[in-house]
Amino acid sequence: MSIQAPTLGRMSPGTASLPASPSGAGILHLGLGSFHRAHQAVYTAAALQSTGGDWGIIGVASRSRAVVDAMHAQDFLYSVATISPSGTSLTVPGVHTDAFVGAAQPERVVAHLADPGIRIVTLTVTENGYSYSAATQRLDLDDPAVQADLRGGAPRSTIGQLARGLQARATAGGAPLSVLSCDNLSANGAHTEKLVREFLDALPRGEGADTLAFLDQSVSFPSSMVDRIVPSTTAQLREQVSTLLGVRDEVPVPAEPFTMWAIEDRFAGGRPSWEAGGAVFTNEVGRYEQMKVRLLNGTHSLIAYLGALRGVATIPEAIRLDEIEDAARTILRGEYEPSVDVPSGVDIREYESQLFERWGNTALGHRTSQVGTDGSVKLRQRIPEPALLALREGEMPHLIALTVAGYLSCLAPLPGFDPGLHAAAMTDAARERLAALAATARHGRDLAERVIAGLQLFGDELAGQDAFITRVGELIDIIRGPGIDAAISDAVSASHTIMKEGRR
Repeated sequence: MSIQAPTLGRMSPGTASLPASPSGAGILHLGLGSFHRAHQAVYTAAALQSTGGDWGIIGVASRSRAVVDAMHAQDFLYSVATISPSGTSLTVPGVHTDAFVGAAQPERVVAHLADPGIRIVTLTVTENGYSYSAATQRLDLDDPAVQADLRGGAPRSTIGQLARGLQARATAGGAPLSVLSCDNLSANGAHTEKLVREFLDALPRGEGADTLAFLDQSVSFPSSMVDRIVPSTTAQLREQVSTLLGVRDEVPVPAEPFTMWAIEDRFAGGRPSWEAGGAVFTNEVGRYEQMKVRLLNGTHSLIAYLGALRGVATIPEAIRLDEIEDAARTILRGEYEPSVDVPSGVDIREYESQLFERWGNTALGHRTSQVGTDGSVKLRQRIPEPALLALREGEMPHLIALTVAGYLSCLAPLPGFDPGLHAAAMTDAARERLAALAATARHGRDLAERVIAGLQLFGDELAGQDAFITRVGELIDIIRGPGIDAAISDAVSASHTIMKEGRR
């Protein structure tokens, strides 16, 4: 497709079937990234097609202008490319009514939160966007952005924006509002509410008291679990999509066919009919979250780190390697599944089969470097509870230990060890601190001790598990010495022994 081709828009001559423009905006979304555009926006499009309503979305990007500018140029349209080995299909959700950059216009975030026409705020700001301490699970009052937001002025942090917006809403008459987190945080609704309340409590001279009363009466924080694999957009995808559309789309989003959304049905000011798109409204969101965060995300992390250390670029390539597939199946059955309360009506074997089908989607090409990014936050959500459950029963979670060893070997390799280019491409807020610890570590046990016990990177409880720390250290040394294949073999063999003895 030539770059001279017309751009996707309401009046463009392309082949896409365009939905009608929403009659108004009822949702403010913080975090205008690919996942939101391939997930919540798609469910909202289905709801509008089914029952209508003024549930258009105002999208707020955190800092980057790239998607915002492209959406303005394309009448807020973009395509979702659903990719499988059998082919690619395109849809255009068409549910956004506006888009802007929150960092550039924080006062607009507050103004929209105060607008009674907005009845839902949704968030996909990643685990890093909530300004909380992983060790205490409380609002990080030492965060410079949080401190600045508490002093006043246009708020910059997500929690500060929510709290200041809710203040403005309470002052403007207090129309009901729901704040719906769609990030991978345990009990994400309750967690978000707690952080907002802690911010309001921290304001000087009781400034937050009226807003806290407003929260009690008119604001809900339902929890949700979201699931869809959404890789990064590539230039190749843009060309393919533009050829299929017949017009140029600068911001298409690739996604797998599988999608899931489990939501707690507590909405103070109404909601779209998201069930029209397949959303499940349930009082078992916590179970869906456990299942997804541990079985999908936890195993996904293991595949990513092992694959990167094997020099493999994508998740499908990694899972095709027999030893990595064996490790993935072993951690699923032996170490994660025992820690999960399966939601009612879910066939766990069918779910497991779907996971391997999804990871093996060769057409999607999800990169190991992308999945392995931000492990310091992601693993904190995924590994401590299942690891502690096994340890309390006198069993060593060898594959969870291998996940941590793989993560540290990728992000903070011991001196003299080169984890390869795919590991080097992973980004992580903790990389600098971890690298400094690794630079003077004598061996794997030393590094594991410094990170798990010293930094308490995975929480205070796991920090006290000396046997686990030792096992992680052993596996780091095996990765550096005999190599990643030997480490996989060692961990899988040890785990299989436990399973054969019937202890899992």
